[in-house]
Amino acid sequence: MAWSYDGLVTSPLRPEASLAQRKRQLVSDELTEAALQLLALKGFDVVTIDEIATAAGVSKRTFFRYFSSKEDVVVQFLAGMGTGMCAELAARPAGEPPSAALRHAVWIAMAACADHGDRALRVVQLILRTPALYARFLERQAQWRADLAVELTRRRGAGAKSPDLQAELAAGMALTAFDAVLRRWSDSDGTENAAALIDRAFAVLAPALDAP
Repeated sequence: MAWSYDGLVTSPLRPEASLAQRKRQLVSDELTEAALQLLALKGFDVVTIDEIATAAGVSKRTFFRYFSSKEDVVVQFLAGMGTGMCAELAARPAGEPPSAALRHAVWIAMAACADHGDRALRVVQLILRTPALYARFLERQAQWRADLAVELTRRRGAGAKSPDLQAELAAGMALTAFDAVLRRWSDSDGTENAAALIDRAFAVLAPALDAP
């Protein structure tokens, strides 16, 4: 996974990708960069697709080859955030307590926002304060929760075909902590220490997450 625009996610370019695929990904990333910058600066309702296309140096028709709406640009960012969180959880040591593994996975997503400047903060605030975007954020989290629960079940070696109740609850608690920290950090205009907030949140959750 690659991070650009002060911490916002773009898709990685695979070494085996064809030239056409690589060019397509680069155009998609340019559109994403331009859209997020304009949306964060001017507001979701104000920015037009024409403005985004112009800023990216492409036509409006090209924009619609990649995205069906302004919302879809932000959804791409959210999808990358969730994918990264699940990948980090899968990479944690097998014997690590669930609270530590989940804390690390959640922190990676939080740090991608908190460690990369004012523009990343503005995009987070845009998502949390725009009802249409926040609704898509919650939709994405439903998939993140399911993916995290599958990975937690796998890590325990239970051999179950579907996540068990404990894994689903643990995934839900981790994402609730992520939401609370993200909102506090956003509401403070980035002045609250995100790492300290994550530590406090998981200190509260650890007894439940690590219960046998």
